[in-house]
Amino acid sequence: MKKKILLFFFYLSLSSFYVVQVFSVAIIKTNKENPFTAKASLIRYWNKHISNNLPKPPFLVSKASPLNAIDLAKLTKLASSQNSLSSHIESFCSLANLFCFFDEDSSEPADVAGNHNQDANFAVYSSKSFSSYGTSRLGGADSFKNYSDGLNMPNESFKKYSRESNGHKEGFSSYAKDANVATDNFTNYGAGATGGSGQFTSYQERVNVPNLRFSTYDSDGNNHKLTFSSYGSETNSGSQAFLSYGKRGNAVPTEFSSYSDNSNTIGSTFTGYGELGNAPNDSFKAYGDSGNDPHNNFKNYGLAANAGIDTFTSYRDSANVGDDSFQSYARDANSGKVNFANYGKTFNVGNDTFKEYGKGATGSTTVGFKLYGLDRSFKDYAKKGVTFAGYSNSSSSSKEMEVVDNGISVKRWVEPGKFFRESMLKQGNVMVMPDIRDKMPRRSFLPRGVLSKLPFSTSRLSDLREIFRAPENSSMERVIINALAECERPPSRGETKRCVGSVEDMIDFATLVLGRNVVVRTTQNLEGSKQEIMIGKVRGINGGKVTKSVSCHQSLYPYLLYYCHSVPKVRVYEAEIVDVKSKGKINDGVAICHIDTSAWSPGHGAFVALGSSPGQIEVCHWIFENDMTWTIAD
Repeated sequence: MKKKILLFFFYLSLSSFYVVQVFSVAIIKTNKENPFTAKASLIRYWNKHISNNLPKPPFLVSKASPLNAIDLAKLTKLASSQNSLSSHIESFCSLANLFCFFDEDSSEPADVAGNHNQDANFAVYSSKSFSSYGTSRLGGADSFKNYSDGLNMPNESFKKYSRESNGHKEGFSSYAKDANVATDNFTNYGAGATGGSGQFTSYQERVNVPNLRFSTYDSDGNNHKLTFSSYGSETNSGSQAFLSYGKRGNAVPTEFSSYSDNSNTIGSTFTGYGELGNAPNDSFKAYGDSGNDPHNNFKNYGLAANAGIDTFTSYRDSANVGDDSFQSYARDANSGKVNFANYGKTFNVGNDTFKEYGKGATGSTTVGFKLYGLDRSFKDYAKKGVTFAGYSNSSSSSKEMEVVDNGISVKRWVEPGKFFRESMLKQGNVMVMPDIRDKMPRRSFLPRGVLSKLPFSTSRLSDLREIFRAPENSSMERVIINALAECERPPSRGETKRCVGSVEDMIDFATLVLGRNVVVRTTQNLEGSKQEIMIGKVRGINGGKVTKSVSCHQSLYPYLLYYCHSVPKVRVYEAEIVDVKSKGKINDGVAICHIDTSAWSPGHGAFVALGSSPGQIEVCHWIFENDMTWTIAD
């Protein structure tokens, strides 16, 4: 009997081995996906939850996790334990194709020190530490042009730079442009300087994660003029902090022009800015313009300043929501003047809080709000000297896109082709296509089994910091905080939203809103971007009727994360993109036209570009690279 049983198990194991071998050979011969990979799991989920038999979109399937069966099982087990995953985070990031970076230790790169008395021209220079450079300089100028341009993770340190100088000029032009994660630290920069100027032009433009620290910058300065022009433009996530900036300064004029415009979830903190200053003059023009969910915190700004002037013109104009906090702003100031003109005209309503604003101010301190946006909270602010002109006036139909404040004209600029009218989508029409490149780092979705075990909430921020090795005030922490803030904010009027970190979650949201018979589209490639194109054949989705769609846009996070939201009352088109000269097809574009724009801001970039006002016209735009729109299949 024992022999029979042993013989039975021998044949059973042999047959199992044979089945495995046949199964493996079948996979090789048919070149099919291993059924135990994350990608294969996604294909099965797609077939189960989407009712049509249309081809699966390669651009979306390619974003599935690259994890093989063994690594998937291993990482799923690690994800069940926070400590285990954190100790293997490098392998996790590498195998799962995540965007991870870890702040280096406090050691600095090679030092560039000394009291240099000759003008310096640092062109195409990178990653240096400047300590006490230019201290006590008399006149002269230093130029930093194309400094750390295009590096992956530049790390710069300027300590006591130009300290106690007289008439010295510093110029930072195209500094750290197109970098990925950029960290700059300006400590005691220009402290005690007299005269001269510091100019930051196109500073950290198109950086993925800017991390800027200005500590005791220009403190005790005397008329040392600072200009920030196109500073942090088109950046993605990140943070900027100004600590004790201009403290005890004397007549220090600071101008922020087009600061952080077109940026994504940027956070700026001004703590002790202009504190105890004498006649400071700060100007914020087009600050945070057209940004996505900008967060600015002004704490003890202008505290106890004497005769200070602050001007906010077209501040956060046409941004998408956002949140500004003014705490103890201009408190105990003497004879100060603050002007808010065309402030906070956001695309979707954001939130501003003014706490102890102007409280305890003396003299002829005045605060003026002109054409100021909706949803503001004023707590315990000065009851005298505060005027509201056109406050909460969101129904203005003015077509004038030029704001004049104190005799200064501020003109909005919108990239050509970014917005267009529906009538442009006709065969033979020539138009400009904007830059539709995806500027985010390449990442993959996580498998749902791994994703479901990871925290994703501000209440679990400490756990996320531990998992991704993101210390407090680090660049990675800022990336995490910004993404969580965008995902956790309440939906705008008429909006249904969800953040998704797996294709399965995206399918669930799209089918919840639109049903199971859905299709997803994106513009095929980058051909025609930033140049004149001709429109070829045009096809209206769902017969060109007004329909409902789900649009998904990337958010910066360690794994691939999309912000998906339903967009009612739209028309979606597929259009051939034709080369103007050769007349040959170069691309297949997808465009979406928003039919109802009545809730949009009067200063929205679409109206600047097209010359109209909310509710008067429809507005169209292309679906950019790696963004997508879901509709009911036709």
